Amino acid sequence: MWKARVQSIPFYLCRIFPIRRKKIVFCCIEGTTGYTCNPKYIAEEFIRRNEGYELVWLVNDVAKGFPEEIKVVRNTLWNRAYQLSTAHFWIDNSRKQLEARKRRGQIYIQTWHAKLGFKPTCLDRGKSFSRIAYLVSKHDSDMIDYVLSNSKWYDDTLPTGMIYDGFVLRTGSPRCDILVNDRTVVRKKVREAYHLEEDAKILMYAPTFRGGSQGTDRAIAVNQGFPDFGRLLGALEKRFGGTWYLFLRLHPQLVARNMDKGAEGGTGERDSDVRKKRILDVSRVDDMYEILAGCDAFMTDYSSAAFDAAVMKIPVFLYADDYGAYEAERGRLLWDLRELPFPLALEDEELEGRILGFDERLYLDKLDALFRETETVEDGRAAGRVADVICGER
Repeated sequence: MWKARVQSIPFYLCRIFPIRRKKIVFCCIEGTTGYTCNPKYIAEEFIRRNEGYELVWLVNDVAKGFPEEIKVVRNTLWNRAYQLSTAHFWIDNSRKQLEARKRRGQIYIQTWHAKLGFKPTCLDRGKSFSRIAYLVSKHDSDMIDYVLSNSKWYDDTLPTGMIYDGFVLRTGSPRCDILVNDRTVVRKKVREAYHLEEDAKILMYAPTFRGGSQGTDRAIAVNQGFPDFGRLLGALEKRFGGTWYLFLRLHPQLVARNMDKGAEGGTGERDSDVRKKRILDVSRVDDMYEILAGCDAFMTDYSSAAFDAAVMKIPVFLYADDYGAYEAERGRLLWDLRELPFPLALEDEELEGRILGFDERLYLDKLDALFRETETVEDGRAAGRVADVICGER
């Protein structure tokens, strides 16, 4: 705690500077990712409107690509203190650290990086929720003015899942706007970017990150928790037709841990050939959703992106080879995976069977029921609603 108190000093010193009424400071995952997630699509809306707002983005790697309308600032302590202390609006998708100090008259909008989701967070983690994690979470929540939501289900999780009982904006998820609106252009763009034929079919596979006590080695290898990619693509082609490609999307934290080992290493002979031809690593692309919008199917284990992909009404599969062990370590998941619309498999043979036996009509009926029961709002207008709130606060 003493370190946080020392590091908060720049925030107090920067209060000599006035708050600029039309300044918005964005950040994602403590500056570790680039132009992405919900903050990106809110920024895009302000760029589109061109109403004179000053848009600032805090990022660790200033070489990452951003629109020219955004001022990119290296995410150092003093830069954070100055930029945040002089902004009327803060927009983030993860927790502000203990050092952060908000001034009277500033407005903090927490977009978070998941809405409908599987994994327990904060108090829902029980004994695995550490004391320091509680302090950081509580400090951040006490500063928040609005949390974005996409459903009544998410609203109901906030008191324990975020330690938050303040104002909630049922806007939908800005990052899902690109998934809901017309995807014709983005589908073509994705295929051109990766030199695929126009009618190519794409499945994105995005396994989640094992954090905290999950010590699982998720290196890219068939025998280390990933499915047999050749068998997977073969099943997709047999069930749905066409030529299928697999886009591998690792979690940003997983990329940092494993990508230096080489994404090509560690595979078995059975899928080495298909990897060279039809498996593409898209892990280092900042915005997953620009690619997801061009996909025809999605697969994960416990990533909340399953629910996001489902708004496109594409097939979503769950491959959770460590389901029981994961719950034992992380805490009970917020859903029983077996009761969701998404076909669940625990090993390769079962996954192949789930794909070959996929019933589209039943799947879509279950999706519609899920969205009705959770009172989900994802209609492609979330970013505009957030921008309206900000303009109204001015």
